[in-house]
Amino acid sequence: MKNLKVIAYTHKNVDLKDLGNLVICDEELDPKLLQLKNILKTSELFYIGTCNRVEFVFYDENKLDDEFKERFFEALSISVPECKFSPVLSQLESYEGLEAINHLFRISCSLESLVVGEKEILAQVRKAYERSRAAGFTGDFMRMLMNQLVKTAKEVYTRTDISRKPISVVSLAYRSLRDLGLVENPRFLIVGAGETNQNIAKYIQKHKDSEFIVFNRTVEKAEALAKELNGKAYPLSELENYRGGFDVLITCTGSTEAIITNEIYQKLIGDDHSKKTIIDLAVPNDISEDVLKNNAINYIEVSSLQSIANKNLQDRYEELVHAERIIDENIQEFLPLLKQRKVELAMREVPQKVKEINSFALNTVFAREVGSLDENSRAVLEKVVNYLEKKYISVPMVMAKEILVKNSEIE
Repeated sequence: MKNLKVIAYTHKNVDLKDLGNLVICDEELDPKLLQLKNILKTSELFYIGTCNRVEFVFYDENKLDDEFKERFFEALSISVPECKFSPVLSQLESYEGLEAINHLFRISCSLESLVVGEKEILAQVRKAYERSRAAGFTGDFMRMLMNQLVKTAKEVYTRTDISRKPISVVSLAYRSLRDLGLVENPRFLIVGAGETNQNIAKYIQKHKDSEFIVFNRTVEKAEALAKELNGKAYPLSELENYRGGFDVLITCTGSTEAIITNEIYQKLIGDDHSKKTIIDLAVPNDISEDVLKNNAINYIEVSSLQSIANKNLQDRYEELVHAERIIDENIQEFLPLLKQRKVELAMREVPQKVKEINSFALNTVFAREVGSLDENSRAVLEKVVNYLEKKYISVPMVMAKEILVKNSEIE
């Protein structure tokens, strides 16, 4: 167990902008890991790189001391200015043994994520491991570790509420829209084509037969979003001239003032005075107070959604104690499995050795006696020998596992 080690840079200690300098691009990953593996002479290795963390997982006998960390950083050959070398080295987190296992389990269960309870991290860890496995950088220990890690994460996500309450303002906005009820094939009018509206587009594109109209200051961005939705795009300057009508207005721009005044809103609705739904995710709001005062609308805005998101996030944190209990249970379950595997590896040559002894006895030592037996007698002898062979193999293996599990410590 002491051979498991983790070196990590995470959002807790490193500015997210600086983390970008430590991420290894896909094209360089395999050569970098091979270089790292050869220089440090580590037996198993895999790398996890996300927008919130860069981590290296080792399995070897090296001591995780300052000298190793410096060798690791030099072997990695990351282009960091010399003036930043010492600060970056000091931001490094390291774990080994049980601490390393606990850390990896917590990562995969999203207990260490920037947003607690987000399931994406498990998929990212699995993908990272599979890439290193395919490249030949991992072995038997990492395989067992990943199996238990995935099992643990699935139990946490299934047996706790850590990921069930949405904390994304966008997902809450769509849930609110859905709860209000939509007309059949609603017409969506989208103002702004930034990241927020791109994210909400992933939800509303489920309404395949709907009409989608996108307005944005930069027409190219509007066209890109409209293409994703199979809709139409226009420059924001043409918004007040739009007369196509809408059922749902979604707006999120970077304007410092309300861009949809009551005058513009009246032009947009024309003679249609049915109750509209507006999702305003801009800060400050894109919808003017006059629109809210003078029109019948369902209004979903970012501040009320944010309060719900904060409450849900607090509920997720309260689930941490249950998640940590599941992690501890799985670690305790994992330790005997490692011990048993250690016995299996130590005794993997036993079956072949027993077969060789039996073959030598039958064909060399007692060859004359066996040769003098009639066909039936020889068949009986072979049955007895085969039975004893199986017992000579299975009984010691089982006994050794039981003894090691009860009396030895994992190294």
